[in-house]
Amino acid sequence: MTAIQKKPTNPIAHLTPEDIENIGRELDAIRQEVIDSRGASDAAYIRGVIKTQRSIELGSRAVLLFSAFPPAWLLGTAGLSISKILENMEIGHNILHGQWDWMRDPKIHSTTWEWDSATPAEQWKHSHNELHHTYTNVIGKDNDLGYGIMRVDEDQPWHPFHLGQPLWNFVNMLFFEYGIAAYDLELGATMKRKGTKDPEFRKRAKQVLAKIKKQATKDYVVHPLLSLPTGSFLPTVAANFVANTVRNVWSHSVIICGHFPEGVETFEKRSIDGESRGDWYVRQMLGSANISGPKLIHIMTGNLSHQIEHHIFPDLPSNRYAEIAPKVKALFEKYDLNYHSAPMHKQVASAWHKVVRLSLPNGWLAQTTPKNAPQQLAKLYKMTTGGPRVRRALQRAA
Repeated sequence: MTAIQKKPTNPIAHLTPEDIENIGRELDAIRQEVIDSRGASDAAYIRGVIKTQRSIELGSRAVLLFSAFPPAWLLGTAGLSISKILENMEIGHNILHGQWDWMRDPKIHSTTWEWDSATPAEQWKHSHNELHHTYTNVIGKDNDLGYGIMRVDEDQPWHPFHLGQPLWNFVNMLFFEYGIAAYDLELGATMKRKGTKDPEFRKRAKQVLAKIKKQATKDYVVHPLLSLPTGSFLPTVAANFVANTVRNVWSHSVIICGHFPEGVETFEKRSIDGESRGDWYVRQMLGSANISGPKLIHIMTGNLSHQIEHHIFPDLPSNRYAEIAPKVKALFEKYDLNYHSAPMHKQVASAWHKVVRLSLPNGWLAQTTPKNAPQQLAKLYKMTTGGPRVRRALQRAA
């Protein structure tokens, strides 16, 4: 993987400016068809999902009142994990995208919804809707690409500290909602640029801390206290912690499948100068990847299993992505573009392979075999302990 503009063979070199604009017009037509046909069945879908999620959560929390008994703990924890995933993925994420604003229902609207996550909805909408979806996979502009903590492209210089990126990606996975909160807060960039005394930062930090306090109080104080009469206080605390962790691991896995597997394209900053609507569409098409699988996978991923369709049409109702996916795929085939789709286990494995591969110097992993492993490890040691000149020399000799 390297920025599309620096590849030996550019996958869109065969497209003429007219082709790109035609792609834009054809996608606009698909979008308009969905907009014109939105109606009662779509509204019933999201209301049904919300009702189901709340019923699962309520039932699970009721079972966890008796979580001192192992069967109740297992059943309640599983149910609570599922309800939290549904709330974040198919409900919260998509409502905050404005997918259901057309219903004019103040209870299911992007301006009023607050989700079960450590990051406040307003901060997430800015970093995700406004930045990520605008600058998808543009290196240096889209911080969702590696969350600012990972090397995501071969053209980015390798430094010894990158060796740790598999570890901190794993930690980020376990505590994903807090990583997203720090990311939405722009914690690292603010500390480098202005420091934490910046008034606007302090205001947003207070909002994040208030949200974390609210979530922690609900999961680790109020509900466990309700379990106290049955001697289930600590088991309920543990159940909530496990459910939150399961939700974090699942969400992280779905997100990295969408933009980070091998074969998904990245772009240089200069490539978006003067970008047309058609250019933007093509970038979303090539900078996203789908997860294939049954309907249950689509629902549990918030239909981000249709990441390509979601990035082309982020404000369309999520339940319509499966319907338009064949039309979008046909457009890929018509213009000889790669429609990147694979089962979830393969996409997760591919994304993690890239995390590991890019944590190492360019080509190191591909060049390492059981026979030359000692020499390769010695080379890696020299590159890690030597200065920039040593690294550059060894890299050139590869």
